[in-house]
Amino acid sequence: MHDQLPIPKAQLLDRLRALPKENEWFEFKEGKDAPQEIGEYLSALANSARLKGRSAGYLVYGIADGSHEIKGTTFRPTTKKGKGNEDLIPWLTRGLRPPVRLEVDEGLYQGKPVVIFEVGATANQPVTFYGEAFIRVQSTKQPLSRHPELERALWNMGEDWTAQPCRGASLKHIDKQALAKARAEFKKKQPRQADEVDQWDDRKFLSKARAAIDGELTNAAILLLGNDEAEHLLAPTPAWMMWTLKGASGEDRDYEHFRTPLILNVDRLFARVRNLRIRYLPDNTLFPVEIDQYDPWVIREALHNAIAHQNYGLGGRIVVVEKEDELVFSNVGDFLPGDVESVVREDVPPRRYRNWGLCQIMVSFGMIDTQGGGIRRMFMEQKRRGFPMPEYDLSRPDEVRVRIPGRVIDTRYTKLLIENPELDLDTAMLLDRVQKDKPLERPQYDHLKRLKLVEGRWGAFHVTAEVAAAVGSKADYIRQRGLDTKHYEELLLEFLRKFREASRKEIDDLLMEKLPDVLTNKQKINKIHNLLTSMKRRGLIERTGGSTRAARWKLTRQH
Repeated sequence: MHDQLPIPKAQLLDRLRALPKENEWFEFKEGKDAPQEIGEYLSALANSARLKGRSAGYLVYGIADGSHEIKGTTFRPTTKKGKGNEDLIPWLTRGLRPPVRLEVDEGLYQGKPVVIFEVGATANQPVTFYGEAFIRVQSTKQPLSRHPELERALWNMGEDWTAQPCRGASLKHIDKQALAKARAEFKKKQPRQADEVDQWDDRKFLSKARAAIDGELTNAAILLLGNDEAEHLLAPTPAWMMWTLKGASGEDRDYEHFRTPLILNVDRLFARVRNLRIRYLPDNTLFPVEIDQYDPWVIREALHNAIAHQNYGLGGRIVVVEKEDELVFSNVGDFLPGDVESVVREDVPPRRYRNWGLCQIMVSFGMIDTQGGGIRRMFMEQKRRGFPMPEYDLSRPDEVRVRIPGRVIDTRYTKLLIENPELDLDTAMLLDRVQKDKPLERPQYDHLKRLKLVEGRWGAFHVTAEVAAAVGSKADYIRQRGLDTKHYEELLLEFLRKFREASRKEIDDLLMEKLPDVLTNKQKINKIHNLLTSMKRRGLIERTGGSTRAARWKLTRQH
């Protein structure tokens, strides 16, 4: 038996049904109550409601789309199960990140049962459902990744705490040694201005470095340059880093906290990392190889990334844990680019930054580079040294952990990388999964088997003991590695010059077979999407006729 809907909810349905058609922030449905689809709709409605200035979005079961006729529904969210046989509503709530308000009402409306999902609009970043964000375009649900302009708009709606003026801060709160280092690093970054920089007073320098806006020091300026007296100005937001040394059984053997100014304390924390010399014995030799556990550049990059992308509003610390055979860096906040492997493979700047104000200053001081490539270079450095690849652990809500291995796992893997420096990074990453006993998709295994880099049957294979022709012929190498992004751009531009326009299907048909075999079909589709987005952003091509796969692509007027 159903009770009557509460009067406010019935009045809400009256208002929604009176609208001429569905729009970005509400959806009527008669059926299709698959749990995954419900979650995707809630993500899309939370994001679209924010863009349209609404406080909430609504998904209503039991009312017909188009006619808005009351049909009723047999859907019961209180008895429905999500994946893993978990109750639906807790499963949905856990999948929405960052957490948003979710209310579910079921009852009789004009004599027929209906269900109303009310999801609060996101506050300052896109809402994902188990890792993927969605958006409503008119009345259709689509992955947000297809609409980078809407994704940027959602991020830009939130306030950047690091770019806000730090109340009560003045030049007396700036550490002199930190300021001197900042000036030196700024001149390295801007060598043509070196002589001019020496003529600037401190206030002008901080403004030029974007650490002061309209004469007021920002929170980011105090994070990086603030002295001991300045830390209280950031309260209640902590500005701490912590280094911890763990023993073989996991016990704490030593630790130290580091506060402002972070521009100096990253070096002090770096100095605490022991970075021991280790030896390993390659096959068929009596001469051991001696090497540092960690590449210094990799350590600094991981630490600078943690500072740049920390969600300071969540109140956590940046933590570096040193174990016998690995370094673990952790910061609070989700991983904004989404998929680590795509970031490494595409090697393009991220579409968004959580702390744009802080990132701009760190760029000025040479701590990070907004042109992208830092994460990819970390992988490349580990490959160059023959060490296991970094590991990004994104399994915990609102936390990113990066593990930098400091020991050789499989000498066959190490020997193969050192003796074949031309081996492409995609293939090296697959080999790294093999040596760590992580699963591969069948096409990835076939790729390694074809190159004679693994031995054994599907389901029981390992890195080959004998290093054969690791990359095969030049033609095979190019086919597996793929061509330079510029090559794919030229192919598309040539196609558009000849035929004037193309659908997404025609573009896929043009490029899919030319992309490296190591990529899955889904990864190839994502690469083409990223290629189109990049070319559109740079004014080479434009999209007409809508935003779905039925849209047409053509050259811009200047091309």
